[in-house]
Amino acid sequence: MFPAVDTADPIGLLAVGADLEPATLLAAYRGAVFPMPLSRRGRIGWWSPDPRGVLPLEAAHVSRSLARTRHRFEIRIDTAFDEVVQACADPDRPHGWINPAMRRAYRVLHDMGWAHSIEAWAGDETLAGGLFGISLGGLFAGESMFHRRTDASKAALLGLCDLLRSGPDGGAGRLLDVQWTTPHLTSLGAVDLPRAGYLRLLRTALEVPAPDVFS
Repeated sequence: MFPAVDTADPIGLLAVGADLEPATLLAAYRGAVFPMPLSRRGRIGWWSPDPRGVLPLEAAHVSRSLARTRHRFEIRIDTAFDEVVQACADPDRPHGWINPAMRRAYRVLHDMGWAHSIEAWAGDETLAGGLFGISLGGLFAGESMFHRRTDASKAALLGLCDLLRSGPDGGAGRLLDVQWTTPHLTSLGAVDLPRAGYLRLLRTALEVPAPDVFS
C-alpha cells in the first residue's frame, strides 16, 4: 500500500493521496507511517520522519513545578473524545492540520476501539487539556494535544505514560510515538531516534498487549 519507508524525503513525506479508510490508516501506523494533510484543505500526505520522535516511558521527566501541578487534574480516558479532537482541530491554532475529513476518520477509529483520548479534567468539571492517538498493541501513536489551563496537556501525557507502564511487566516493549520532537515534548523527555532504531521498537511494540484500558 505504501512504498518502503526508506524512500521518504528528508522531511519524511512518503506519499500523497490515498484514502482515510480504517484499513488504510491501520496499515499505515503498523508500517511506521502516519497521515497529515499538506495544508488544512490540502491532500493527505503520508509521513515517516527520520529521525522519529519518541518518549521513552522510563525517561518521562517530571519537573518540580509539574510534580506540584499535575495532581490538580483528574485523568480520564475516552470520556470526551470528540471534544478533545475538536479542541486539537481548532482552526485558530497555529500550524493546525486536523481538517473535517481527519476528524471523521479518527471518530470511526474511536468507534472501532483503535483511537483514544486521554483527558485532564479540572476540579470544576472543566476539560482543561488532553491528547488523542492510536493504540495498536503496545504502540500508542500520539496525534495531537491541547491545553486550556497551564500544564494540563503535560498532565495528560504523563497520565498516558503511567497507563503504558501499567501491568505486571511494567509496560515492557510498549512504545509512545510522538512523531516529531518539539521543545514542549523534549522538556518531558522525548528524544529523536534514527529510523532503524524506531522500526526495531515498533516491531516489538506491535507484538505486546495494549494496556487493559485500551483493550
